[in-house]
Amino acid sequence: MPSEVITVSELNRRVRASIERALPLSWIAGEVSNLTRAASGHVYFTLKDANAQVRCVMFRSRAQLVPWRLENGQQVEASALASLYEPRGDFQLNVEALRRAGLGNLYEAFLRLRDKLASEGLFDDDRKRELPRYPRRIGIVTSTQAAALRDVVAAFARRAPHVELIVYPTLVQGTEAPAAIVAALEAATRRRECELLLVVRGGGSLEDLWAFNDEAVARAIAVSPAPTISGVGHETDTTIADYVADRRAATPTAAAELASAGWFAAAGELAALASALSDTMEDRIEALMQRLDLIRHRLVHPAQRLATLGQRLDHLAARLSAAGRTGSHRRSSRLQGLQLRLRPPPLAEQRRRLEHLGNRLGRAFAAAHALRSTQLARLNSALAALNPQATLARGFAIVRDEAGAIVRDAARLAPAAGIRLQFETGSAAAIVTKTFPD
Repeated sequence: MPSEVITVSELNRRVRASIERALPLSWIAGEVSNLTRAASGHVYFTLKDANAQVRCVMFRSRAQLVPWRLENGQQVEASALASLYEPRGDFQLNVEALRRAGLGNLYEAFLRLRDKLASEGLFDDDRKRELPRYPRRIGIVTSTQAAALRDVVAAFARRAPHVELIVYPTLVQGTEAPAAIVAALEAATRRRECELLLVVRGGGSLEDLWAFNDEAVARAIAVSPAPTISGVGHETDTTIADYVADRRAATPTAAAELASAGWFAAAGELAALASALSDTMEDRIEALMQRLDLIRHRLVHPAQRLATLGQRLDHLAARLSAAGRTGSHRRSSRLQGLQLRLRPPPLAEQRRRLEHLGNRLGRAFAAAHALRSTQLARLNSALAALNPQATLARGFAIVRDEAGAIVRDAARLAPAAGIRLQFETGSAAAIVTKTFPD
């Protein structure tokens, strides 16, 4: 007999754990049927093929990431984890992601081409060119019927309406799209009329965007003489065209914004400068108006001005007349004083004054002569004391080396050196035989 009795719940729990351990996350292909969308957002359906079927559940957080509307009859590939719904004991697949059938092969082809072009250096950053900051003519490679074109035109109308846009029409979806895109790029290259090229398309599935994963399209973008911006799909979409273009934009609108960034920034700066200029002009006008008001208050009627000037003239005339009288009286008094000073004194008085001045001059001359004689004797004595000839007269001699420089230190002389001795009278040449310390 069995040693352990378990409940149905425990049985289902162990079965679920065993299934999930044994079967890892896998891609499973099949046809969708019995599709049900619950109010909670969860999606329930059956995945079947010709011989079998299995129940599937895709929870809301995963279902809302599916980029297309799931319908019955669609062939899909589900990334799913095999499990067991314990309350009913139903075997089911917990679906993590969905893709249309055949996308696995497309993705593998995408990876192979990406690696091939990367190995050739087409994605290297050092070959990416700088975008022109102020392009005046921009080419757009897209379909004339695409919403992407309307988005790009609207973005330029909003941000840089003066920029000339040239459309190179092409198919952007289907088997003929790659050749059409290449032809449009070659036309742009041949005409060389644009400073910048935008390659754009709206969002879609991997199959819808596959034309931009074509090798010929990638190489045509790579050899374009004008810098290129790729704006294909939505933010989550990435194509080979994005890798090879000089810049990648998340959407067509983002591509237009990137291409017009310089003009848009310049417009903002211009608006700021215009505002600053307007404020400066207003301040200047207000200052001039205040000055005008001040001048207007200071401005008087010419008649009043003439009357004021007349009164001032009368006042100045009166002051001039008074000043003339005062000056004339002052000059008369001064003239009388000068006349009294110029009248010569008596002859006897002048003789006495002359004798007195002569005596003062004699005494001053004698005193100055005695002072100068004393100073001269003192300077002569000092000069005689400093005269080197007087020193030589006392028995001393001046020693000079062969260069004629005076020798003050015997240590400077080497044996056998020639010296010259200067005496009070005459000089002599000598040879040093030995020097003695002090």
